[in-house]
Amino acid sequence: MFHDRIVRTVLAITAGYVIVLAVWLGWLIQYTEEGTAPYQVGGLLAAYGATLGLGMMWANRPTHADRKLLKRGMEGWATVESAQRLAETPDHGQLTALKLRLVVPGEESYTGRVVYEVAEEDRERFAPGATVTIRVDPKNRDRIILCP
Repeated sequence: MFHDRIVRTVLAITAGYVIVLAVWLGWLIQYTEEGTAPYQVGGLLAAYGATLGLGMMWANRPTHADRKLLKRGMEGWATVESAQRLAETPDHGQLTALKLRLVVPGEESYTGRVVYEVAEEDRERFAPGATVTIRVDPKNRDRIILCP
């Protein structure tokens, strides 16, 4: 997951909401019809919640470079040689250093190391000896992405 991007997005949307709320309270509230202020506050809160949800969905997307690599990278596979747990992540996954034997058809196999967040339900998928699908950047064989 992209926790730092999500936090930045939440902070930016909250700051924007505080600005909108300040403008509404300081200037626009005097022009509202009598008795509609609670509904307007409800509308502002609903807009904040919707914007926050959409922003978090957007922030959780893979980066443009990762999406491009998933779409256009050369397909290959990797055999997990070792998996060393480094730390637990906030969403109960494990940050894991994977040592991989990488194979791309038409090229020599090579080894690589990648740090990857392994979800609790995917631990067997990344156990030593397991094979996972990868995409490799054709211009830089050291840039790989593990396919979901």
